[in-house]
Amino acid sequence: MAKTMQCHVVSAEESLYSGEVQMVIAAGDLGDLGITPGHAPLITTLKPGPVRLVFEDGSDELFYVSGGFLEVVPTQVTLLADTAERADNLDESAALQAQEEVKRLLAEQQADFDYSRAAVELAEAVARIRVIEQLRKRRA
Repeated sequence: MAKTMQCHVVSAEESLYSGEVQMVIAAGDLGDLGITPGHAPLITTLKPGPVRLVFEDGSDELFYVSGGFLEVVPTQVTLLADTAERADNLDESAALQAQEEVKRLLAEQQADFDYSRAAVELAEAVARIRVIEQLRKRRA
């Protein structure tokens, strides 16, 4: 069996990664997924959160995705994300500020308040913060 598989991480704006990986770990709607070469075909939606690519040499790279789709065929994994960023490029202060702003809006709930949009924004801000914390732990 192959030790690696082809992986593509693509957002609406750009292709962030294309190459060989040993494993992909992502947050699917039904729970975390660990994809290795030869995995059964699968299509699932992604929740906002981290995506970790593990390379054959044991190193890895962490990404943030705001949601999207993950497709698996035996020799390839494709992540089509609404928004995706390398974890190193995330702005912690902006994520914390967005989280606080959404919490404030939830507390006030004006007449024209869009609860569903606020819930999505809060989930994305929390997911960004979670990715930043994972990155920080890996570096410690």
